[in-house]
Amino acid sequence: MKASVVLSLIGCLVVPSGARILGRCTVAKKLHHGGLSYYEGYSLENWVCLAYFESKFNPTAVYENANEGYTGFGLFQIRSNDWCGHGRSRCHMECSDLLNQNLQKTIECVKTIVKGKDGMGSWPTWSHFCKYSDTLAHWLDGCKL
Repeated sequence: MKASVVLSLIGCLVVPSGARILGRCTVAKKLHHGGLSYYEGYSLENWVCLAYFESKFNPTAVYENANEGYTGFGLFQIRSNDWCGHGRSRCHMECSDLLNQNLQKTIECVKTIVKGKDGMGSWPTWSHFCKYSDTLAHWLDGCKL
C-alpha cells in the first residue's frame, strides 16, 4: 500500500500538470483518420515510429535546441525556424497550434513537410530509427484501425 502511494506521488512530480501522453494505438488511430496511411508513400507504421522517437507520443512536447537555433513543437517536434511561427511559417500556422491533442493542425503541417524533397528524411530521427527498421509492423500490433 505504502509503495503504491509513493509511486503515485512520484508520478505526479515527473509528469507536468496537464500533460497527456497519448497511447501508441491512439496515436495510430488519429494519424490514420488524418489521412497519413501511405501518405506520400509512407506507411502508418513509419509515422507512429517517428512520433515515438520525436516526442514519446506527447502532443504537447516542446524542446528548445539552443545550439541549432530552433524549438521543436508537438508530436513530431516540428521546427519553429522553418515550419511554424511569425511570417516565415511554411505551414501557415503558429507553433502553438501544433500542441493540440486532436492533432489536426499537426497532421496538416506534416503533410506539407513530407511533400518536400526530403520526405520523411526531413526528420533525422526517422532516418536513424525508423527508415531501415525491419520491425516497423510492431508499431501497430494490437491496434484496431
